[in-house]
Amino acid sequence: MKLLTHIIKNEWKSLLRGKWVIGYGLIFLILTDSLLRFGGGGPETLLSLSNVMLLFVPLVGMIYGILYIYQSREFVELLLTQPIDRKVLYWGLFLGIATPLMAAFVLGSMLPLAWHGILILDGTASAMVLALGGVLTLIFVSLGFVLGLMFYEDRIKGFGFTIVIWLFLAILYDGLILTLVFVFGDYPLDQFVIVVSMLNPIDLARIMVMLEFDISALMGYTGAVFNRFFGSNMGIITASGMLTLWLAVPMWFGMKVFQRKDF
Repeated sequence: MKLLTHIIKNEWKSLLRGKWVIGYGLIFLILTDSLLRFGGGGPETLLSLSNVMLLFVPLVGMIYGILYIYQSREFVELLLTQPIDRKVLYWGLFLGIATPLMAAFVLGSMLPLAWHGILILDGTASAMVLALGGVLTLIFVSLGFVLGLMFYEDRIKGFGFTIVIWLFLAILYDGLILTLVFVFGDYPLDQFVIVVSMLNPIDLARIMVMLEFDISALMGYTGAVFNRFFGSNMGIITASGMLTLWLAVPMWFGMKVFQRKDF
């Protein structure tokens, strides 16, 4: 535990010296404050913030995760020559870069919500948006780690897969589902839609936000199916459980790849 803490602190110091994590938090601080001043109030601001979060947070998390693996190659190989357990090293490196990114988003978004009073007026919705941003950060940093380790010798392919995966999950996924629903509209597809929506963490986070605000007009097809099958509260619980699984599986898989990787 002492060694794990030391590795995490070392990564925190490296990130803070780079200043860009502070800039990342300032972007969300300025964005959230601007939305509150010019966007018309609490629920509208939280919806707008969640839309930005669902696009921006996964992209930054994946890119930084894979970029860290590539840029820290010599450092990681040096640490592996020491009597350090690979599992401890993996968790130290992962938490050392994922937690500052998560904190930057949460603090950058929470401070304007606090001084404008939204945390008091819409506390539950605000907490959900902030928590989802933090969870998505952890998920996509871990996916970046996995891609970086899998394509350790081919950086171009690793970055290419990163961009393609983000583009597919964030933008193309819902369009593909709607296309399938249109083509096979004569068949009962509700259960199929529920299953495929659970395969996309961004879609799950979006559904949770829509169910929390109970905005049926903006739910989209997958959100409407979730609401019809589970109801708002049960739908949020179900989506939360699947997001937890999304959080655990990439972390576990990344750790296994790191343990077996021949550096």
